[in-house]
Amino acid sequence: MGDRCGWVGDDPIYEAYHDTEWGVPEWDSRALWEKLILDGFQAGLSWITILKKRDNFRAAFQGFDPNVIAGWGEAEVQRCLADPGIIRHRGKIEATIGNARVWKEIEAEQGFDRYLWGHVGGRPIQNRFESLSEVPTETEISRAISKDLKKRGFKFCGPTIVYAFMEAVGMVNDHIVTCPCHEPVRKLG
Repeated sequence: MGDRCGWVGDDPIYEAYHDTEWGVPEWDSRALWEKLILDGFQAGLSWITILKKRDNFRAAFQGFDPNVIAGWGEAEVQRCLADPGIIRHRGKIEATIGNARVWKEIEAEQGFDRYLWGHVGGRPIQNRFESLSEVPTETEISRAISKDLKKRGFKFCGPTIVYAFMEAVGMVNDHIVTCPCHEPVRKLG
């Protein structure tokens, strides 16, 4: 594929993620929660580290079913801390359990998907950046989502994490205009 977004590099895992997932609008509540949790685990690390461990995360966290994880306790935290296939960070593991409980509240109240997409009017924001240097690390919208999630008790959801999440799940199209994925992703919006 031609001139992909500059962050991709030449790792086949990154290329596949960029070409088939990143920026594609995600509408499923559970899948949105999984991606937000993985973005939280990425804090302080590179995204490729998370991508390479994603299947291990899915196994350790029982398919990222927040209804199951919300009921977890110390035994499950210990099991995850002993799993070399994931990022073994107590704070992030415990946050995942608490975040599952917050997800359940938002899901029952209005749907986690509707809650998130409501911040962008239900449609992806179509940016037209010509270079990576133009792409922000956070925006007014990511700050608002972060603030509201934190108020509800969600953790590892700062405005930079939330913006990276918004890019990943297609709430914003930040493929640069010369990237072969920009136009196909725009049409999905």
